[in-house]
Amino acid sequence: MFPRVRRSKTGMTGENDLAASPQARPSSSDPSTPGSGARFWPLAIGSVGVVFGDIGTSPLYAFREALGQSGEALTPAAVLGVASLALWALLLVVTLKYVLVLMRTDNRGEGGVLSLASLAQQAIGRRTTFVFLLGAVGAALFYGDAMLTPAVSVLSAIEGLRSVPVIGPHVNLSVILIASLTILVALFAVQSRGTSGVGRFFGPICVVWFVAIATLGVVHIAQAPQIVAALDPRHAIAFVAGNGVVGLLVLGAVFLTVTGAEALYADMGHFGRWPIQASWIGFVLPALALNYLGQGAFVLDVIASAGGQPVANADWFFLMAPEAYRAPLVILATLATIIASQAVITGAFSLTNQAMQLGLLPRLTIVRTSASRFGEIYMPQVNLILAIGVVFLVAVFKTSSSLSAAYGLAVSGTMAVTTALAFVVLRNGRRWPLAACVAVMGPLLAIDLVFLGANALKVFHGGYVPLVIGAALLALMLTWVRGSEIISAKAAADAPMLDDVLPSLSRGTAYRAPGTAVFLTSQPDHAPGALLHNLKHNRVLHERNLVVSVRTADAPRVAGFERARVERLSEDFTRVSLTFGYMEEPNVPKALADLRKTGLAFDIMSTSFFLGRRSIVVGANSALPRLLGRLYIWMTRNAADPTDVFRIPAGRVVELGSRLSL
Repeated sequence: MFPRVRRSKTGMTGENDLAASPQARPSSSDPSTPGSGARFWPLAIGSVGVVFGDIGTSPLYAFREALGQSGEALTPAAVLGVASLALWALLLVVTLKYVLVLMRTDNRGEGGVLSLASLAQQAIGRRTTFVFLLGAVGAALFYGDAMLTPAVSVLSAIEGLRSVPVIGPHVNLSVILIASLTILVALFAVQSRGTSGVGRFFGPICVVWFVAIATLGVVHIAQAPQIVAALDPRHAIAFVAGNGVVGLLVLGAVFLTVTGAEALYADMGHFGRWPIQASWIGFVLPALALNYLGQGAFVLDVIASAGGQPVANADWFFLMAPEAYRAPLVILATLATIIASQAVITGAFSLTNQAMQLGLLPRLTIVRTSASRFGEIYMPQVNLILAIGVVFLVAVFKTSSSLSAAYGLAVSGTMAVTTALAFVVLRNGRRWPLAACVAVMGPLLAIDLVFLGANALKVFHGGYVPLVIGAALLALMLTWVRGSEIISAKAAADAPMLDDVLPSLSRGTAYRAPGTAVFLTSQPDHAPGALLHNLKHNRVLHERNLVVSVRTADAPRVAGFERARVERLSEDFTRVSLTFGYMEEPNVPKALADLRKTGLAFDIMSTSFFLGRRSIVVGANSALPRLLGRLYIWMTRNAADPTDVFRIPAGRVVELGSRLSL
């Protein structure tokens, strides 16, 4: 049983505790509001490419998969039921829940499951295992989504080649797999170059995509206008209620229409609430609704033209396009799925960075791929793991239909977690009455649980994939948090209190070296291990000594005047506490240099940074099981160097090692 979770842990050496900053304040203005026209419209167009790439490519496979669950022979009632379910899923899950409700529960402009978990933790005002587990589960399931989205999206686009008259007969499974894997491998291979060069095209390409799918829908709606009856929710209710298990299977497949909705909330910090809401309500939602209605109208027309003969399920999205336009449509769909995949990969990098800052994962290497855009990062380890996972999924499942069974379970699980966390925030943070919270969030959570239950029926048909991925990530997070707690507790027990040793340090006979020594520590009340080891073995004490701790706030960003807290302990010792938001880069030298105006002298060229390097072994009476202990040690050894994490010049670092038993 894991105990209550500290808000943060050291990233790799145990020398950097991450905790919350209660003084952090929200931004006073939102430059993305409609009144800021110069920035609003570029952000709105940009959000079309990044935020809606995933949900925008769902028409490629969602309607087809939902109809495929209704039976071997399609009927008009099934078509109307599926179309109605798709429309109302978009209205209830995406529009009502995410756009109108959840986007108002932001963590000072930032969204996403970890931002919401931090906000919930802050709202409760104490450390709770329940909130931590919700956040960790939601984050773990997101990685399953990050692997499944590129695989199913690119496969579904390339499968459209079968509908092209000239080349369709020559497109077999091998061709589809080779083409899909080539695109996916190339996509992951170019991640280290960043997206600045091509990112400016994401929005315009996706705008063309949404216009194209809306146009296809309008053409077929005009040919079979009876499909408009799907706007009546009674068709959706009657279909699910009257078809038993089949109705639930269809409901689980219909959930594919809202995959990617989490991105609306997660990317709020990049584009702002207003641009995303405007793009969804005014452009993306109508385009998706028209396309789903158009696909339904096309199937109704095919059924009517069959003259009573049974009609089998097919790739309706591409077949509804005129033959002359199918090849360009496949190319456009492939570009759209690449953009959707890129957005999910970037989201995985961002989520991992947040998890590291909040102490859920060890510090990993981060490469900044843009000098002007802080959020654009590349993480080699995460990129490699995602690439291996995606290639494995494509090679094993081979078709988008096989992968779709696994897709819905990851997304529905994350959505249920998000709704539960939002309930905590509204009740404890926004002080909503319990009745109001139940009235608003209760039905939304009920919808999530219904979708989750429907997708759970597919657990033995591919649904186990996100569960396995999520369980593995959750095990890593729990092991890291618990192991870090054990190491921190042992280090604190072995180190004397700093206030107790200061008098003896002042009277000591150690050689006084010129300049400043900075001791990074996760326990500022205790004497840093590096300080004690330096005195014991080298008999050296600097003229000026800074005991520096770095903390991560529950807020995404911290104002400059709240960055540091300085406490003068004696003539030669000063304690400094630096606080960074979980979306910020913990640049320690820069933060210390900014303290010159407070009278704290800091010259990087006469400063040495002392870091404690801990060698950890599994003890005979370890508080962690031996296997988890070895897993924790493996994570510490593969974590990023703190010199890089805290942007410390390598030539100014002194590392002193110690050995601790886990």
